[in-house]
Amino acid sequence: MENNEKKRILSMYQCTGTFTLGNYLGAIRNHIHFQEEGYQCVYALADLHAITVRQEPAQLRRYTMEAYAFLLAAGLDLEKTIFFVQSHVPEHAQLAWLLNCYTQFGELSRMTQFKDKSQKHADNINAGLFTYPCLMAADILLYQTDYVPVGADQKQHVELARDIAERFNGAYSPTFTVPEPIIPRRGARVMSLQDPTRKMSKSDGNNNGCISVLDDPDTIMRKFKRAVTDSEGGVRYSDEKPGVKNLMEIYSALTGRTMEEIEREFDGKGYGDFKPAVAEAVISELQPIQERFQEIVKDKSYLQQCYRQNAEKASAIARRTVQKAMKKIGFLPIS
Repeated sequence: MENNEKKRILSMYQCTGTFTLGNYLGAIRNHIHFQEEGYQCVYALADLHAITVRQEPAQLRRYTMEAYAFLLAAGLDLEKTIFFVQSHVPEHAQLAWLLNCYTQFGELSRMTQFKDKSQKHADNINAGLFTYPCLMAADILLYQTDYVPVGADQKQHVELARDIAERFNGAYSPTFTVPEPIIPRRGARVMSLQDPTRKMSKSDGNNNGCISVLDDPDTIMRKFKRAVTDSEGGVRYSDEKPGVKNLMEIYSALTGRTMEEIEREFDGKGYGDFKPAVAEAVISELQPIQERFQEIVKDKSYLQQCYRQNAEKASAIARRTVQKAMKKIGFLPIS
């Protein structure tokens, strides 16, 4: 195992559509803060994971490029962070095969996301869909990762990576760092504006339930004005008021105000005042990022230079891990 002076954090992002406000508040903003907190950050776009579901090739390329540009616009600093495209580092697929052979069928069959995706894509229950947790474990273990920031629904994958690492280390000797999950306490779970019992998702059947990070100000304002609340009319933080609670969580994450401060701010006011205020906070946060995104995404040569250089940096770390694991298993070295 590598002995890094700085603790290493790894996170992977989907690249099959535009990020949502939930992605931004629940993950991206927290990951940007990690750059300033003394961690060595390794971030990537998980395009290999994307093909467990059929993708239109031109669209996948466009979404991947746009996701890379957006994350740079949002504040990922390539002087402090390694940020690459997963498929550009072949060691991910190489280690995934090795880890397949140290993962039990029963472990994979219990993964909740396999069950969920199998129901949603019943006409394409492929082997990759079943074994992709091994690829996810490879993503983590390749970089001797100390911490993995995840939502509560992804913690199971980190636990599997830990189990695989401990199994391999026990069979051969310490090879992989055993990672720990980090679950953010605030802004980690933004709910749909139309169904506050469900997580905000770009696959939401009701477009008004999801805010895209690239939505224009008028669209953002319209969606928040249509957000589901209740008939009571008061801005109060309570599990009995899931729609209002969700809006307060968003407003708190963007303004830094506590729930008590928000309740006092809107005391005696109704949702007609509260909903536009939340929308304005979102617009103020996203507009500067959107402007930077439009500049970056047009500069294809700059983007290519960034992701090529960062793939080389990632490969240098990943290659050492794969070579170490292969040597311990007993493969004949190439040199």
